[in-house]
Amino acid sequence: MAGATGLSEGEHLVLRMHQHWKTILRPVATLALIVGGTLVVLIFVPPVEHATAGRLGLGAAALVLAIIWVGRPLLRWWTTSYELTNRRLRLRAGVVTRRGRDFPLSKISDVSFAQGMLDRMLGCGRLVVESPGEHGQLVLTEIPRVQQVQSAMFQLVEDEQARLTREQQ
Repeated sequence: MAGATGLSEGEHLVLRMHQHWKTILRPVATLALIVGGTLVVLIFVPPVEHATAGRLGLGAAALVLAIIWVGRPLLRWWTTSYELTNRRLRLRAGVVTRRGRDFPLSKISDVSFAQGMLDRMLGCGRLVVESPGEHGQLVLTEIPRVQQVQSAMFQLVEDEQARLTREQQ
């Protein structure tokens, strides 16, 4: 029977993470540009009679742009999580509607990672999880501490396969 966290009996959470903070750099830079641009226009455009409506319109437009170009990506980042348990890899995402995908560790055949130069400096990378079947390869991007996650996942895969072998005997 599953518990309140959605974990089955004997299963425990080993690691829970979001994508690396590098993912939200572009939305934060966009917010700075929107705020800076709006302030420049409001400060340097001379006030004229009946300009209040135009200034309110500019503020409303800046707010809408901030919600679309900043709010949505930030919410997507905040509500996307990767959970590694002793039995499976769980992916959860969604702001309004939630989506989930689970990968049993016993079905995983290979776990590898890749890091570019910037990723190495920031301590993140791409995790590649392979399993036989229809969806053979899962690529997770911007994983923090990707080398440690890969090592932990590899060890958990071996432990799960050993556990299943013992149960079959």
